[in-house]
Amino acid sequence: MAVKQALVVYKGKPALAEEKGGRLELTLEGGAKLRVRPKDVLFLHPGPASLGLKVPEGEEEAAWELLEGQTVSLRELAELVYGAYTPEAAYGAYLLAQRGERFVLEGERVRARTREELAALLEAQRQKEARERTFREGVERLRRGTPEEDDRPLLAEVEALARGERKESPVLRALGLPETPEAAHAFLLRLGLWQRENPHPRRLGLPLQPPDLPVPPLPEEDRVDLTHLPAFAIDDEGSQDPDDAVFAERVEGGFRLFVHVADVAALVPPGSPLDQEALRRGANLYLPEGTVSMLPPGVTEALGLGLNEVSPALTFELVVSEEGDLLEERVYPSWVRVQRLTYKEALDRPELGPLRRLAEAFHRKRLAQGALDLFLPEVKVRVEGEEIRITPLPPYPSRLWVREAMLLAGYAAAHLALREGLPFPFATQEAPSRRVEGEGLAAMWEQRKALKRAQLKAVPAPHKGLGLPFYAQVTSPLRRYLDLVAHQQLRAWLKGGRPLSQKELLERVGAAEAVADAVREAERKSKLHWTLLYLQEKGYEGPGVLVERRGAHGVFLLPELGLSAQVALSQALPLNAEARLRFLEADLPALEARFALV
Repeated sequence: MAVKQALVVYKGKPALAEEKGGRLELTLEGGAKLRVRPKDVLFLHPGPASLGLKVPEGEEEAAWELLEGQTVSLRELAELVYGAYTPEAAYGAYLLAQRGERFVLEGERVRARTREELAALLEAQRQKEARERTFREGVERLRRGTPEEDDRPLLAEVEALARGERKESPVLRALGLPETPEAAHAFLLRLGLWQRENPHPRRLGLPLQPPDLPVPPLPEEDRVDLTHLPAFAIDDEGSQDPDDAVFAERVEGGFRLFVHVADVAALVPPGSPLDQEALRRGANLYLPEGTVSMLPPGVTEALGLGLNEVSPALTFELVVSEEGDLLEERVYPSWVRVQRLTYKEALDRPELGPLRRLAEAFHRKRLAQGALDLFLPEVKVRVEGEEIRITPLPPYPSRLWVREAMLLAGYAAAHLALREGLPFPFATQEAPSRRVEGEGLAAMWEQRKALKRAQLKAVPAPHKGLGLPFYAQVTSPLRRYLDLVAHQQLRAWLKGGRPLSQKELLERVGAAEAVADAVREAERKSKLHWTLLYLQEKGYEGPGVLVERRGAHGVFLLPELGLSAQVALSQALPLNAEARLRFLEADLPALEARFALV
């Protein structure tokens, strides 16, 4: 093959080729030169040729009718279409084949499509052009803010991005908007759609329906009958999953405390379908719209304390000294008769007096051991029909009673696991980066910023925030997966069975913590989402407490909303000063609110 000044195609572009030492030296458009192997190019014409190629008019349709279904060389196609084999005609034949309408390039030869192929191709092109036209027209209507019913698929694409169900959006790209969930959300709001849609749990990949799995019957086994003793499940009003109950009585030298916990491990053994589903979810998902449980509702109906006349429980029976020292612990399956109370109702029950005194003693002991008490304002945000309700949670003393009892049970369980060499999910926390001196909300705000993240480990370590040498969460197995794992380990130990190994436990801790982080983020963002909607719909003017100064701005806590906000300071204010704030506006996609001093 003579290749001196031959016309070739290299990477889809015409080039001049000259043979030099078994390789080709190419001259590209623009004059650049490079050497390639012969197999790297498609030969078009032996030359002489130049790169100023002007393709002549030809008879493409007539040539196709002659060649229909046949395969020919590029030279033969050039001669049939253009009546000559020149560099320009050869390049024209290549472009026809490359276009792929009537002719298709197959290696170094060209195949003429059949009539049926061509008809199908033209129909596909027509449909594509129609889709593109429909897309352009739909995008233009969306740009004007006047979508029609036919634009529903375009809006569905934007909604999918806003929910985090896809990573890109041709619609937003065509509109010149960022292809992010936040931009998609903002665009849907501008169109008057999604006024209340909460996209955050979906973005984090969390299921929004409870598991639909069968619940086995409670196994027959020996249980200690404690139905003659009082037991109280104390929680916020409206709680739907009571999984712990308490009672304390005076004994010589101190107190006897009973902490009864829903015996979830009796129905959910390790590796069972219910266990695997709970691990996949990590924890209950508490949203203002409602709760998505990690276990089927039937588990709570069967085991929730106080939901039936008598409930199966795993009881922690503890003997505690007057000074709050844990002296003895027993753990066993039981039957209990539980009465449900709210925190407010518990204040008026004289039989809870020993629980109060015990809790105060253990609380003092923890504080002496370095525990931190951070009481920042909390609210409950609920969506009831069309109404968004924000209810501050009063700091009832009974909250401390229940909390200290739960901490005692967790301390006792960790102590037992350590003594018995039982692999266990220990909750740990390193000491804060600094201890903050001072009083009021500002000091607590600053101290919270200095806290280290709590961690779950398979080896015991101190929990500095609680002031305990070791600790485990064991009182919420209906709500948290790793509490359930702790119960599974205790049940295996009690029954003489095989507990999970340390390796198996570590795998569960890692997997559950990863998804539990997503659950906590979804809860935080969802609560903020509905709070901002509440502010947009009802406005707000109320008290705020200055907890931090940042130059000309201050960070205020708004106790009635459970919010913090950065506000421009028009005058110097001391920390913990209370001021009146007014809501200005909210950026719902960015989860931000603006306030100003009144």
